[in-house]
Amino acid sequence: MVSSQLGLIGCSLLVVAVALLKGVTADSYTVGEDLGWNIPPAGSVAYSTWAASKQFQHGDVVVFKWTGPHTVAEVTAADFSSCAKSNPIALYDSSPARITLSSLNGTRYFICSEDNHCSVLGQKVAITMGGTGQSDNSDDDNDWWRWNSASSLTIGTALSAVISTVVIFVLNYI
Repeated sequence: MVSSQLGLIGCSLLVVAVALLKGVTADSYTVGEDLGWNIPPAGSVAYSTWAASKQFQHGDVVVFKWTGPHTVAEVTAADFSSCAKSNPIALYDSSPARITLSSLNGTRYFICSEDNHCSVLGQKVAITMGGTGQSDNSDDDNDWWRWNSASSLTIGTALSAVISTVVIFVLNYI
């Protein structure tokens, strides 16, 4: 009796562990996909549309790939809006630049610091973690779920872990 209970507990823990690991795997995204990190033909709408179609999570990696004279400068929200490039948080000057989304702020901002690539040509992107792209109000306390690293554990994953545990428990006593 004791060994069957220990077996049930072991199986339950294994199912829960697999479900948790499945829910927190990091993804890698190439910024702009086929366009890459180059001057967008339609201005900044190309990158904002791309970012809005993704659901970035804490731990994901964004990859900036480019050819020609470009850089990636991580900047503040204010510098992103005005394309100010004089005081970047970080500067990447060789392609590909791989950036792990590891901070807990909801949105990270990136611009090209070459000439007028950001200000006139629209080479900039805002990456919002936990949401669906750009957010006008990323610092709002009501949006805590957008950047909470636990948000990558989906309800479906948690529900399947609970159901699996119940099924194992029931089968053990039939």
